[in-house]
Amino acid sequence: MLQIKTEEAPFTPRTATMEHTGMPTPSSQNPLKHVSASDVRGIAELATQATLGVTRIAEGMHRSVWNTLGVPGGKGPGRTRGITGMVYRTIRAITRLAGTSLATVLDRLQPLFTSAEDVWPGTHEREAVLAILNGVMGDRLAAGNNPLATPMTLRYQGGALNCQALPPMPEAAGKVLLLIHGLCRNDLQWHALHNGRAVDHGEALASALGYTPVYLRYNSGLHTSQNGRELSAQLEQLVTYWPTRIEELAVVAHSMGGLLIRSAIHYAKQEALIWPEYLKNIVFMGTPHHGSPLERAGNWVDAFLTRTRYTAPFARLGQIRSAGITDLRYGYILDEDWKGNDRFRRNPDNRQIVPLPTSVACYAVAATTAAKRNALANRLIGDGLVPLHSALGRHDDTRRNLRFADASQYIAYRTNHVGLLSSPEVTRQMVQWLTPGRA
Repeated sequence: MLQIKTEEAPFTPRTATMEHTGMPTPSSQNPLKHVSASDVRGIAELATQATLGVTRIAEGMHRSVWNTLGVPGGKGPGRTRGITGMVYRTIRAITRLAGTSLATVLDRLQPLFTSAEDVWPGTHEREAVLAILNGVMGDRLAAGNNPLATPMTLRYQGGALNCQALPPMPEAAGKVLLLIHGLCRNDLQWHALHNGRAVDHGEALASALGYTPVYLRYNSGLHTSQNGRELSAQLEQLVTYWPTRIEELAVVAHSMGGLLIRSAIHYAKQEALIWPEYLKNIVFMGTPHHGSPLERAGNWVDAFLTRTRYTAPFARLGQIRSAGITDLRYGYILDEDWKGNDRFRRNPDNRQIVPLPTSVACYAVAATTAAKRNALANRLIGDGLVPLHSALGRHDDTRRNLRFADASQYIAYRTNHVGLLSSPEVTRQMVQWLTPGRA
């Protein structure tokens, strides 16, 4: 059976309470005790890669200018020759050498840093920065085994769960609520503020309906289908090792998280796993079921920059964005949606058609910054990131319509995409939907 990945910091009641409640982590007389060697090593690797990337852009631009003068280039595309080529080769060699040397020095300085076992849980600010970094370029971090890459973990009271060695959980109920964050976010950000008052949809549903909330943390820069497969495997272990008999599994998913759970259900059915049998309800909050115009606009920029030899080298800047982001162009959730395609080229919407699961009650929460619903708000305004049509699963191609029941749709007005996380009205609507035996 698959092993669930665990983070370096093991689950303990002390760290769980501090992280979950937002209390400050303890200070230390040694400032390096708040930094792990893996953090510094990861940043050093990013700096090396960034320097090499800027060098490639500069040489590519240099090569484009020489092309107009009829000067022959180097052996590879975007490479120069002669003394100029030697300069760029020297810069690349020195950069790689510096990166390797720094890694060696960090190994020697390891005793000055905290060990993985002694590190305090990261602050909310640090985790927020890591979440953004993973969302923007998490696929590159994972491919390079960068220690800043976020592993997928199920989390309970702020600590990572190892489902085969669960901590004491006497309060665990048979009703499990899984909360899945969106792009560039993390599980801690479900705890939000509204007019100075704390709002946490997970805690509210737990209090009102008796759920035990479990939160997912994942690298949102990976392809949605990759995360979907991993989530499916972890949920299979969760239902297998949960300390009491599971009666119900419900999911609240924000933004990309909604695509992730749809992907996980698809792969679970392919592999005949049992966890979908417990899945009763899914609430999609601001999920771009049919993509986001912002990523489609980014794709237009890619196409524009590559049209001339002078701007083509700068296309590399836009193409640093992750596979997770480019999946949001149309709302990809399967491997077949992206495999074999250049994700930076303009391609039509050729997604596989995946309907909502028929045995699960599915609800859609959409937001708009407009004060009331109208044609302009529906098509253009939305919540600032996701149009109403996409969040409600509607599509001009009727085959792609997700067909949420009218009573299973809710629109939050004067609310933006992130504001869904702190909306008391959204909390009340979810309580109403998920209350057993509701009218």
